[in-house]
Amino acid sequence: MTDGPVTERGVLTAPADVWATAVRQAEVVRPLAARDTVGLADADAAALALGVSRRQVYVLLGRWRAGEGVVSDLLPARSSGGRGGGRLPDEVEAIVAEVLRARYLTRQRRSVAVVCREVARRCRVRGLSVPSRGAVVRRIAQLDPVTAVTAREGGEAARPLRSAGGEPPTVTGLLEQVQVDHTPVDVIVVDERHRLPVGRPYLTAAIDVASRCVVGLVVTLEAPSATSVGLCLAHAAVDKRPWLERIGVDAVWPMSGKPHALYVDNAAEFKSEALRRGCDQHGIKLGYRPLGLPHFGGIVERLIGTMMTLVHELPGTTFSNTTERGAYDSDARAVLTLRELEKWFALAVASYHGQVHESLGRIPARVWADLAATERPVTVGNASAFLVDFLPVVRRTLTRSGFVVDHVQYYCDALKPWIARRERLGRFVLRRDPRDISRVWALDPDGDIYLEVPYRTLSRPPISAWEQQAAVRRLRKLGRVEVDENALFAMVEQMRVITDTAVAATRKARRDRQRRTDPPPRRAPVPALPPLLAGTEPAAAAVPFEVIEQW
Repeated sequence: MTDGPVTERGVLTAPADVWATAVRQAEVVRPLAARDTVGLADADAAALALGVSRRQVYVLLGRWRAGEGVVSDLLPARSSGGRGGGRLPDEVEAIVAEVLRARYLTRQRRSVAVVCREVARRCRVRGLSVPSRGAVVRRIAQLDPVTAVTAREGGEAARPLRSAGGEPPTVTGLLEQVQVDHTPVDVIVVDERHRLPVGRPYLTAAIDVASRCVVGLVVTLEAPSATSVGLCLAHAAVDKRPWLERIGVDAVWPMSGKPHALYVDNAAEFKSEALRRGCDQHGIKLGYRPLGLPHFGGIVERLIGTMMTLVHELPGTTFSNTTERGAYDSDARAVLTLRELEKWFALAVASYHGQVHESLGRIPARVWADLAATERPVTVGNASAFLVDFLPVVRRTLTRSGFVVDHVQYYCDALKPWIARRERLGRFVLRRDPRDISRVWALDPDGDIYLEVPYRTLSRPPISAWEQQAAVRRLRKLGRVEVDENALFAMVEQMRVITDTAVAATRKARRDRQRRTDPPPRRAPVPALPPLLAGTEPAAAAVPFEVIEQW
């Protein structure tokens, strides 16, 4: 079970224009809320930037301070009705667009009030209904920021909104920018049961640019996906001491906290709805490398390159290419399981944190401690709730028997009040962990909390999404037009029996078995704030490697 209710206040249910306005307001209100007092001049500047009154700026400040410091604190209260009523007639939309182009996007920088008056005048001349000020403001908020600032203030004013050109911007603040990337690991791992090769795993790593400290790391047999990105973010945001104890590593790794900005490449897993909205909810700016400029992600690329160089010292390495590998038999030399490789990475990272970094001239752990002394990172208390914000999203209609997702039924008694009025409810937002589809998280109709809903048939074994998909393909191949739940789980059980009995048959069979060996934990411990480092050797418990290239 999860650590209490998992709340959701509009991350997925808020209309796109309302969410965009709240995100823009959060960008302006967040730095103001950090001050003890906000003067009239600052309030007026914020009002101008947001297109609202000074009074509304103070209202937004009050809501931000009274809330949890997330974007949904600024979402407007839910209306009792009128869903979808924000649309304007096409003729009115055309007038608003024309006034914005001709009057707002000019160097004269006319105010929102002037724009609203002009829209009202043109609408009255044509005998059309006049849109509200809020409708005009929302359409201003939907304008491209770079285009709007360039038109109103010039290219120099818009420069901070664009990429910095050929040189990546300087980063000095703790967790100001965290770079994330994936790679196949250059080593063959073996299964836990027979110690036979199962193939190369994947690594997802996150590094803090300012301190050069590794803040998150995930090793899995699953190919990179939005889920692995969410797992890496969750690993970065929570205290790592419970995780280190669970995997049996005696090392110091106090680098934890939510990043201010996430910097990634343009791969599909970094552009999912779950990742974008999850980052919005937690105030994490999601930035993408400019196309054709890979050096903008050079720090995480060097990290991965150096880690793979270290991996080449392990038995069972595949090296970087076939030329380097030569006659070396990687499968025959493989001895490490996935768990053992994860332990090795934890020790490697802890050892690196305690060594002098060439470009910094200091120990990364010391740089982190010094920066954290003046700007303590914000860690996550409820790891389960944090991870749920980044899980893949599906939408389903509720039936008398619960939800059906990919031929699997989910039900619990807590659904009964919703079932009674299901005809008046739309499709529900569901989140599901692909590693274990024995449960889903359903967002209640009012968008307040996520409810954990298990299998309708509790005797069903936990399976992963890839097992479910493989079973469906197998049934289709056997000529089954309709796939029911009983046939699905029967096929999964048959496939597992085949895998378990194929002791040394194929690498794929062993890999499939290993992928379902360790389901994700059902309850994440509530972490405490990590202590600041003390002493002169932060990673003394970890066995240092002889040579580590600078990351």
